[in-house]
Amino acid sequence: MQDIVKIVQQMTLEEKAALVTGASAWTTTPIERLGAPELFMADGPHGVRRVPDVHALGGASLPATCFPTAALLAATWNADLLHIMGQALAAEALALGVGVLLGPGVNMKRSPLCGRNFEYFSEDPYLAGELAASLIEGIQSRGVGASLKHFAANNQEYQRFGIDARVDERTLREIYLPAFERAVKRAQPWTVMCAYNKLNGDYCSEHYELLTEILRQEWGFEGFVVSDWGAVHDRVKALQGGLDLEMPGPKPYRTHQVIESVRAGELDAAVLNEAARRVLTIALRAAEAPKSSAFDADADHTLARQVAAEGMVLLKNDGILPLLNPSRVAVIGRAAQEPHFQGGGSSHINPTRVAIPFDEIKKRAGNAVLTYSEGYPVGDDMQQPLIDAAVQTARDADVALLFVALPASKESEGYDRTDLDLTAQQVALIKAVSAVQPRTVVILHNSSAVAMVEWIDGVAAVLEAWLMGQAGGGAIADILYGVVNPSGKLAETFPLRLEDTPAFINFPGEHGQVRYGEGLFIGYRYYDAKQAPVLFPFGYGLSYTTFAYHNARVSASSFRDVEGVTVSVDVTNTGVVAGKEIVQIYVHDRQCKFVRPQKELKGFAKVELQPGETKTVSVELDFRAFAFWHPGHKQWVAEDGDFDILIGASSADIRATASVALHATRTLPSLLNAASTVREWIEDPRGRAVSAGLFQQMMTQMSANFGGDSDASTGMDMMGFIMELPMASLLGFQEAALPAPAEMIVADLLRQVHQA
Repeated sequence: MQDIVKIVQQMTLEEKAALVTGASAWTTTPIERLGAPELFMADGPHGVRRVPDVHALGGASLPATCFPTAALLAATWNADLLHIMGQALAAEALALGVGVLLGPGVNMKRSPLCGRNFEYFSEDPYLAGELAASLIEGIQSRGVGASLKHFAANNQEYQRFGIDARVDERTLREIYLPAFERAVKRAQPWTVMCAYNKLNGDYCSEHYELLTEILRQEWGFEGFVVSDWGAVHDRVKALQGGLDLEMPGPKPYRTHQVIESVRAGELDAAVLNEAARRVLTIALRAAEAPKSSAFDADADHTLARQVAAEGMVLLKNDGILPLLNPSRVAVIGRAAQEPHFQGGGSSHINPTRVAIPFDEIKKRAGNAVLTYSEGYPVGDDMQQPLIDAAVQTARDADVALLFVALPASKESEGYDRTDLDLTAQQVALIKAVSAVQPRTVVILHNSSAVAMVEWIDGVAAVLEAWLMGQAGGGAIADILYGVVNPSGKLAETFPLRLEDTPAFINFPGEHGQVRYGEGLFIGYRYYDAKQAPVLFPFGYGLSYTTFAYHNARVSASSFRDVEGVTVSVDVTNTGVVAGKEIVQIYVHDRQCKFVRPQKELKGFAKVELQPGETKTVSVELDFRAFAFWHPGHKQWVAEDGDFDILIGASSADIRATASVALHATRTLPSLLNAASTVREWIEDPRGRAVSAGLFQQMMTQMSANFGGDSDASTGMDMMGFIMELPMASLLGFQEAALPAPAEMIVADLLRQVHQA
C-alpha cells in the first residue's frame, strides 16, 4: 500500500475536507492527482444493493443474491456458515464494484416491536457478537470491507433520527455494547457506522466517549467511522467526536464548514488529518482487492437455500412433520405464491431469482395433487370469501400447508410495529382452516416474535421461516418433506403477550427520550428473573431427532480469572435420522455484590450427529464469561466465588450442570468515600481493617444507649439500622465521646484506606 501519511501531507486543506465528506450518495471523493481512489459503499446486511446511479439513494438496484435476513441468520447459531455467506457476499460486491458493504447490524432486540428487527441478530449480545464477527471475517477475507452498525442503542424506529436513549452505564456495557465490542476486537471491521439517535444526551455522530474513548482507545478499532446517511448535525463536533466520514454527499457547505473551522482554529488540523488518513486507508485497501466481472449466481442461490434451511425453527410438531407423501396437499396463503422473503427499506435487494414455495413443494410432492387458495389479501383487510374458499380447499386435502406473512404495513424499516398480532384476516384464516383440517402446518414469515396463543393449540405444526431470502421457498420444501432436518433455534424469546415484554412500559418513549428502565433484564434475562412463562424460550427449536447430554465436565474445578476454563459435554443422537444440535453454555453467579441475571449465554456450539453417534462438545470460557461491569471501577470485574455452568438445549431446557470456583487475581482500589455506609466499610477489606476497632467501640456505646441489638420502644432492629448509616452519621451519634469531629475522623480513615 502507498505511504498514506505522505499522501495526506501532500493534500490541501480543501482536499482533506472533501475526502471526509461523501462525493455522492455512495462514494467518497477521489484525489486523482495523488492517486487517492474513490470508495464505493452499498447497503449490504443480507445482499448487495448496488444502485446504478451513484447520486440516487433509491431506485432499482442491480441484481444480486438476496440472502436471509439477520433474524434467520442468528437462528442458525452457525458461525462457520455465516463466514461462508460473508465470502459469497464479498464476491458479489467485487463483481458489482462495491468496496464496503454497509452491515451487519448488531443492535439488540430490546423489543419485538422494533421495525428493523429483521436486520438485527438477537436479544443476546454474546450470540449477536459472535455471529457478526464471523460474517465480517468472511466478507473481509475477500478484500471487501464491512460496516458494523448502528453504533449504538439504535433499538427502535420511532423518532430514530433524534430520540435520546437513556441507558445506565452497566446496562450499556453489559447489554448494548458487547456485540459491537466482540465484533470489533475479533474481526476489525473496516468501518463502523454511527446511529442516528442520541445516547444519554449526545448524538451518536458526535459522541466522543462512544466513538473515541470506547471504540478506538479501549477496543482498538483501526478503521473509519462513517455516519448513517443523514445522521450528522454539527460537522465540526462530529469530527471532534471521532466521526471521520459524513454520508451522503455532496455537501459543499459541510466541506466549507470544515475548512473555515480549521482556518479559524476551532478545529485542530491534526483531527482532520487523522480522519483523512483513515478514509484514505480504507479506500486504498478496497482498490487493491482482486477485480471481478461476474459472480456465480447459481452457487449463491444454492448457498442461500442452505442458510435458510439451517435458520428456520420448528416451533411445534405433533408428529405431522416430516410429511410422508400425502396424496392431497392444500397450499393456502398468499405468501405461498408471492413469497415474503425480505424486509422493507434500505436493505431491499433486487434478487437474481426467487424460489416460489408452491413450486418448490410441488417438486417434492411427487404424484400428490396440490391445490392453492389465496387465504388473505395484500393488506390487512377482512375478506371472508377468501377464508371460505381456503376452508373448502383444506377440508378436501390430507394436509394443509398454511403460509402466513406479515404485510409491509405492519413491519418495515422506518416505523415500529404496534402489536405482536398477525392481521385479523390471518388469525381468522388459521382458526377456520385448522377447525376443518387438524393436520394443518403454519409457516410464518416475520422478522420477530408474533402472538400465537389464540390459534396455536388448533394446528399440528408451526415452522418459523422468518424473512428467508430468495431461496427460502426451496428450504421450506426441504424441511417439510424431511430432506433437511430442521436445526434452527430461536435467538430471541417469543412471549405470550406484548404486555409481558421487558420494555413494554418504556417503549418507545416520549418527549424525545426513551428510558431503558428494564436495565440488564431484556429477553430471557427478564423472563428468568420474573419466573414468567413464555410462548417459546430463547434457544428453543425442535428437530426430527432427539439428543441426549451426558458426562458434563470442566477442565478445572478451580481456576484463576487469567486462565479461563473449558466446559465439555458428550452429546448423542438418540433418534433415527441425522441432525444438528446447538449446545448452549450459560453461566450463573451464585453470589455477587451487584444484581445479575440468573444466567447468561457465554458459549455455544453446533454439532452434527448421525443416528446413534456421540461427539464431545467443548467450549472455552474466558474471564469475560464470569465478569460484570463495575461502574465504580469503570472496568470488568470477576469476583472470587462459585459459579454454576449450565449446559442446555435452550435457556429453559438445562440438560447438565457443573460448578467452578473462580479466584480473582486483580487487586482493585477501594471505592470508600465520605458517604459510604457502615456496611460498605465492613465489606471493604481495607475499610474493615482501619475501622474495626472504632466500629466495635461505637457498637458497644450504641448498644448501651439503646438497650441492646433491638429497641423495644421503636421495634427497630438496631443492627440493620446501623449498617445502612453513613459511617460519619454513626460517629456523629456519639461525637461527644470522640476525640475529634466525626467528619475529621472519617477523613483520616479514608486517608489510611487509600494510602494502603
